[in-house]
Amino acid sequence: MIATDVVPAHRSICDEALDQLFRKARTPNAWRPEPISDAVLREVWELARMGPTATNSTPARILFLRSPEAKERLKPLLRPGNVEQTMAAPVTAVIGGDLDFVATLPRQFPHGDPVARYLGDEAKIERTARLNATLQAAYFILAARSLGLDCGPITGYDFAGVDRAFFPSGRIRSLLLCNIGHGDAAKLAPRLPRPTFDEVCSLL
Repeated sequence: MIATDVVPAHRSICDEALDQLFRKARTPNAWRPEPISDAVLREVWELARMGPTATNSTPARILFLRSPEAKERLKPLLRPGNVEQTMAAPVTAVIGGDLDFVATLPRQFPHGDPVARYLGDEAKIERTARLNATLQAAYFILAARSLGLDCGPITGYDFAGVDRAFFPSGRIRSLLLCNIGHGDAAKLAPRLPRPTFDEVCSLL
């Protein structure tokens, strides 16, 4: 049976969209105070979840910290240079990888016996959760940008402390924080250089 909901991706998106996602997108360190609604956060996930992962594992788990109480729990776990921007951001997403993603595989990947691919191999489970949740974090950033939001990903924090505070089961491991909102463009520093194709790519 041919899927009827698949649209061939043969056409490039417009320059305006490419600018918003990549060429003109920036990582702010200062934020405007406009709140971000539940509906918008749900829409970000609805887009991000569509990106591919191994065996459709989708191991990312996200906590959206918005309340002053939640931010205060996070504050002492941040490196000093990340405190001000994180406390000022309307939302901080804590993105982790769930080691129990295997339990959802029969529903999400109903082909053969997907659980058997991981059963008893904790190293493979942990590697799959980390790599694919990190991939989903990248989808998350692009999804947020596509909806007009700015993102400020951060890895400068106490990973073990965040896991204890926000993922106490021990089965979800944080990978990064991502501040979300509308950045203050007036406080952006000049864009840092990126390597060229010839510096990092090879054609074989």
